Amino acid sequence: AIYLDNHSTTRLDPRVLDAMMPWLTARYGNAGSTTHEMGREAREAVERARDQVGRAVGAVPDEIVFTSGATEAINLAILGSASRPGRDRSHAVSLATEHRATLDPLAHLARHGRAVTLLDVASQSASEPCGTVTADAIARAIRPETFLVSLLLANNEIGTIQPVGEIAEAIRDRGCLVHVDASQALGRITVNVDDLGCDLASFSAHKFHGPKGAGCLFVRRRGRPCRIDPLTHGGGQERGLRCGTLDVPAIVGMGAAAEIAARECSAEMPRITKLRDRLWNALAASIPEIAINGPPLDAPAVRLGNNLNIRIGGVDGQSLLATLAAEGVAASSGSACSSAEPAPSHVLRAIGLSEDDARSSLRFGLSRFTTAEEIDHAAAILAAGVSRLRGQLRGI
Repeated sequence: AIYLDNHSTTRLDPRVLDAMMPWLTARYGNAGSTTHEMGREAREAVERARDQVGRAVGAVPDEIVFTSGATEAINLAILGSASRPGRDRSHAVSLATEHRATLDPLAHLARHGRAVTLLDVASQSASEPCGTVTADAIARAIRPETFLVSLLLANNEIGTIQPVGEIAEAIRDRGCLVHVDASQALGRITVNVDDLGCDLASFSAHKFHGPKGAGCLFVRRRGRPCRIDPLTHGGGQERGLRCGTLDVPAIVGMGAAAEIAARECSAEMPRITKLRDRLWNALAASIPEIAINGPPLDAPAVRLGNNLNIRIGGVDGQSLLATLAAEGVAASSGSACSSAEPAPSHVLRAIGLSEDDARSSLRFGLSRFTTAEEIDHAAAILAAGVSRLRGQLRGI
């Protein structure tokens, strides 16, 4: 199989599995039961992982709150900041291209009387980088009652990197918190919460070769401490912000994966980016009427190096996915299938693509395990599949 769906999830790094194995077998103590040695060992393992994650993102350990993944971390950031006591604030700002893990809790707030502003982003034909928003646009959207600005640092579909640091600096004195969904960023670009200027940041281990079921929320304690309310109660774990027995093996795995991602990012991303460009060049040379969705590939400051999102004129993306899957290639479509009738990707529609163009789009995500041979084979399979589908449409 050729796996090119690394924005969806990534392969567990064998080094991470090695770190986790003792905590899945012989060292099974509860990190909350520190009256005995096995519990204390588990607690120490969790704190080591907290330090590893903190170092990877430029935070101190006490600012890392472990969760079950980015979705829970994002919900904790959004709903937890909305319910802070003593705050007469009822407005949140975000973008139309956010992940559903952000859009859905914001919609929940809107159903319960809060105001939510979803800003447009630069379209595919705009002079600004596709999918980005300006600091001025964010600043203009903020009201006296705004409690939160939530931004996806790196888009999971088109790879757009937002100028979060610039935005946070522009609104520093506006009295609202800044939350960054950094799920797709760690291991692909340098992530430093101080450079980003954020109060809250969410992460997911399985996006950077860690285990599924582990994530965390950065909650700033230095400089301008951030206070949010918990979503769960009972037990007092994670400073009372995320109660429940800690998943020690998953947390250990997240710590190991974060350390590897931060350490190896600068060395492995140039190779991955070259493979991404190799894939695009092969497809562009063999498939007529093909185009890139999102920012230019030669603009690393505004696009993830492992991301390629394309549209192929006159060919249905779901049919292409079936063709790829039949040959053992894993990719994803520009259409998010949430029902029997797939809806066009809200991200692609937000950057100005028609429904037909959105439905004819495919997303590829590369990783540290992707090889040149896999890229060449996948490109050949896709080109042959496009030719066959177009021939069928012409009745050949």
